[in-house]
Amino acid sequence: MGRLFGTDGVRGKANEALTAELAMQLAVAAAHVLADPSDLGGRKPRAVVGRDPRASGEFLEAAVVAGLASAGVDVVRLGVLPTPGVAYLTGATGADFGVMLSASHNPMPDNGIKFFARGGSKLDDALEDAIEDRLEGPWTRPTGAAVGRVTDDTSLVETYVAHLVNSVGGPISLDGITVVVDCANGAGSMAGPAAFEAQGARVFRIHADPDGTNINENCGSTHMDSLRTEVLARGADIGVALDGDADRCLAVDAAGRIVDGDQILAVLALALHESGRLVRDTVVATVMSNLGFVNAMRAHGLTVEQTRVGDRYVLEAMREGGFFLGGEQSGHVVMMEHATTGDGVLTGLHLMSRMVTSGQTLAQLASVMTRLPQVMVNVPGVDKSRADTDPELIAAVEQASTELGHSGRVLLRPSGTESLVRVMVEAETFDQANDLAHRLADVVRTSLAL
Repeated sequence: MGRLFGTDGVRGKANEALTAELAMQLAVAAAHVLADPSDLGGRKPRAVVGRDPRASGEFLEAAVVAGLASAGVDVVRLGVLPTPGVAYLTGATGADFGVMLSASHNPMPDNGIKFFARGGSKLDDALEDAIEDRLEGPWTRPTGAAVGRVTDDTSLVETYVAHLVNSVGGPISLDGITVVVDCANGAGSMAGPAAFEAQGARVFRIHADPDGTNINENCGSTHMDSLRTEVLARGADIGVALDGDADRCLAVDAAGRIVDGDQILAVLALALHESGRLVRDTVVATVMSNLGFVNAMRAHGLTVEQTRVGDRYVLEAMREGGFFLGGEQSGHVVMMEHATTGDGVLTGLHLMSRMVTSGQTLAQLASVMTRLPQVMVNVPGVDKSRADTDPELIAAVEQASTELGHSGRVLLRPSGTESLVRVMVEAETFDQANDLAHRLADVVRTSLAL
């Protein structure tokens, strides 16, 4: 069996790859790894468990809770709330660890299990490996009063919303801002609008009626058309699109133009820089961030530290460098002053607060950077292991880079889960980017053929 943990927990089609039996085993193993008895002072360990609205989350939650309680862990079920809400409440309630059941922006049939360590931080590779190693191991089952107890406290979502609102600061009100929020029929359907309204915004909700089967269905941050339409119809100042577990945020300006994660990151980076709170004037992003973002930050004297693709790598770089801000083009934005992980609602609040404090529209703020045309071509059925060593491919990439000069770039990324190579080209014009991307894709097909 390959490694269970991917870049963001354990994911798969619910009741096929991700079964109730596996969920229970993972819960037991996590209890043994994340709740060291030597740190507990003789008390029973405590965990919080949340989920998104997927139908499969109901039986997977039951399996996780059963596994934890059977391992002697007291469990608080939080109900449906965003992934960053579980991360925050893990720390805020003093829990020894947290568990979130969600497959984020994936289709409804999928689901996932994500663990947070004490304090609400994501697990590093070593902890994930330790949990996998304990899956089949023997263990002593507690009995009697030593088994875990299970309680429900869905009111803790209000604690999370209060934290979001407090992060903005009392003097700043969103009064006068009209926002349309697309909740993706997901975990942020209550918390997102509630936080925006509590800060004074006029809020219109769309896709905020989860029924267990409609999460991410033609809505949310991966399907922005309905949000653009509603923003224009309402004459709103901004549209905010969450994903299924509300750890992402993309936006739409008053003219219906999409504002992506790079642009949001640029706006927030400059706000922190102006207030003197951007540590070492550095923002963390991935290698997939648009070159226009990197150029804009450098033009303002800021440093961009780039990592591998995945918010976990952004988080690692932020923790190692002590940086406050990082994120991805997809809308994962991490504001380390206020959160241990990406938080779409938090991002939306601070983006609107920047509109208020600057007196600028979202379009004006986003214009700080110019996105270069970016073309991505996936080349399946190739030997991705040779992508960095094949002489013919290396020569082709060098030639393309020479053609682009300083006005663009080439990036080849072997997929982490499939036998394919992703070819990404940025250039001054779409035609140039498209031409070079497809030329390089042809070289990948021939030189890396299986």
